[in-house]
Amino acid sequence: PISALGALGACAVSHNGNVTTVTVNVAKVKAYGTAGINAVSTILSIAAVASAIGAPAVAIIETASAALEAALASFASVAGSNVTVSYDDANTKAAINSVLADLQTVAADLSSALTGASTKVSSSILSDATTALSALKTVVSVFEGLLGVVSLSEPSMTEAQALRILRVSV
Repeated sequence: PISALGALGACAVSHNGNVTTVTVNVAKVKAYGTAGINAVSTILSIAAVASAIGAPAVAIIETASAALEAALASFASVAGSNVTVSYDDANTKAAINSVLADLQTVAADLSSALTGASTKVSSSILSDATTALSALKTVVSVFEGLLGVVSLSEPSMTEAQALRILRVSV
């Protein structure tokens, strides 16, 4: 999978003897985190969906979104003004992995909430929310691929489509 990483444009892989270095594009990691935050605001801004999800689930989603915002801020602090960072650096790797883990949590929380809401809200009202969730799942899958994590889901759209739906530009 490492050789496939460079094809994504979000990182570069170089080899020096037995050492493989993975360099990650800072803007991409920030874009992926922002996509998660935007997915939450998009879905929760649909009043009928937020109401059907219910206050306890909304609170869980908002907590996950706040954790993602904190992880993103931490990553931005570690990355500084660099355009790329080395995934081989322990602090950078921890910050990137934290963004991914929080993004995965946000996606899972939104997915469960929308599954529960689907019996209470018409599919036409749910349409924008499910599109945002599909876009977020695509971003998670691309991010997992970037880091060499085996994704459990096949993206339903391209990375560019997903980021456009979630109002993120790179």
